[in-house]
Amino acid sequence: MTAETQIKDTVTSNDVVLFMKGTKSMPQCGFSSRVAGVLNFMGVDFADVNVLADEDVRQGIKEYSDWPTIPQLYIKGEFVGGCDIITEMTLSGELDTMFEQNGVAFDKAAADKIREANAE
Repeated sequence: MTAETQIKDTVTSNDVVLFMKGTKSMPQCGFSSRVAGVLNFMGVDFADVNVLADEDVRQGIKEYSDWPTIPQLYIKGEFVGGCDIITEMTLSGELDTMFEQNGVAFDKAAADKIREANAE
């Protein structure tokens, strides 16, 4: 199986997928840790793919999405963005909306707590 086929299978067979450095329980970079932390805190059930475990997937995901950096979040097969985009979407409430529109379960109260903690 090619890396592209493996990536496509992963993003289409899971509602939410995070391609990251490390795992959701042990992230191995700050950006991956931030996105996994948001998803974990919000109670989102997501598949994690450790790109450090497979160089073909690490390069392949960048080509698949035409996005140069890791982490990369996919919802219902659609590329959403990396750390900065997910952070902005979380703080604006756009991520909540995207989860709601796609039938992805999450803890709305937890999402609100993230926004409250980051309010100026």
